[in-house]
Amino acid sequence: MGDKPIWEQIGSSFIQHYYQLFDNDRTQLGAIYIDASCLTWEGQQFQGKAAIVEKLSSLLFQKIQHSITAQDHQPTPDSCIISMVVGQLKADEDPIMGFHQMFLLKNINEAWVCTNDMFRLALHNFG
Repeated sequence: MGDKPIWEQIGSSFIQHYYQLFDNDRTQLGAIYIDASCLTWEGQQFQGKAAIVEKLSSLLFQKIQHSITAQDHQPTPDSCIISMVVGQLKADEDPIMGFHQMFLLKNINEAWVCTNDMFRLALHNFG
């Protein structure tokens, strides 16, 4: 990992940490958000650490496992990092589903936090 740009190292580490927390104890995800953070989950908007954690903790499945297919990271002109994730997830006994997720990471007081998070299942309605 040492030859990758620093933004890729930070983005990859964040992604690994995020999905480990999500898969094992979603209530712990509050540590990566701040009060100004925004989440769009399947088109629903949530703002603030408490509202985001409440939403993620209230999802109806009991167990979930994410598998990351690809991740891309870019630095932004204002020293943030934007990360895009494509993968699959398996919740409880449901079929495996694809998903897309985007994160905007910002360094605040020497810690990288997620200021913006957008999630969508990769479902297509061809009807």
